Amino acid sequence: MFKEFKDFIMRGNVLDLAVAVV
Repeated sequence: MFKEFKDFIMRGNVLDLAVAVV
Protein backbone atom coordinates (compact mmCIF):
# COMPACT_ATOMS: atom_id res chain seq x y z
CA MET A 1 0.00 0.00 0.00
CA PHE A 2 2.80 2.41 0.89
CA LYS A 3 4.50 1.74 -2.45
CA GLU A 4 1.29 2.51 -4.33
CA PHE A 5 0.82 5.68 -2.29
CA LYS A 6 4.42 6.70 -3.03
CA ASP A 7 3.89 6.06 -6.75
CA PHE A 8 0.73 8.20 -6.58
CA ILE A 9 2.71 11.05 -4.99
CA MET A 10 5.44 10.67 -7.60
CA ARG A 11 2.90 10.92 -10.43
CA GLY A 12 1.29 13.94 -8.72
CA ASN A 13 4.69 15.66 -8.51
CA VAL A 14 5.35 14.94 -12.19
CA LEU A 15 1.96 16.42 -13.11
CA ASP A 16 2.65 19.49 -10.96
CA LEU A 17 6.03 19.95 -12.67
CA ALA A 18 4.45 19.57 -16.11
CA VAL A 19 1.79 22.17 -15.25
CA ALA A 20 4.43 24.52 -13.80
CA VAL A 21 6.59 24.21 -16.92
CA VAL A 22 3.58 24.78 -19.19
